[in-house]
Amino acid sequence: MISFNYENDFELENEEAFAAWLSSVIESEKKKEGEINYIFCDDEYLHKINLEYLNHDTLTDIISFDYSMGNELHGDIYVSIERVIDNAKDYEVSFEDELKRVLVHGILHYCGYKDKSDEDEAIMRSKEEEKMKMFHVEL
Repeated sequence: MISFNYENDFELENEEAFAAWLSSVIESEKKKEGEINYIFCDDEYLHKINLEYLNHDTLTDIISFDYSMGNELHGDIYVSIERVIDNAKDYEVSFEDELKRVLVHGILHYCGYKDKSDEDEAIMRSKEEEKMKMFHVEL
């Protein structure tokens, strides 16, 4: 089950459509959906998590904690809405597209995709684009 939680004023419109899309992404990767929690927050909240758990003193748009068991995906995915807004401006894309990219990015990590090397990052970006096209609901 995919759930959306809020630690700030942001609220995802059409949660059902997003959950259905993310479920279809998981299915398209031949994985099973377990408990996946999205936690929307601000930079300060995510920065504290980054410092405490990863020892990184940087701002980031997403941190995912993977608790998957075998082929069944489980985890907590923290998303800084402030970073998504800034990244959308930097990359000259809509907020909605950047949000979809970040949401699917976490799922793709759980599916085994990495992004530390240039080659892995290229594969990840390609997968993000592929999966974003599966979202058919206009916001």
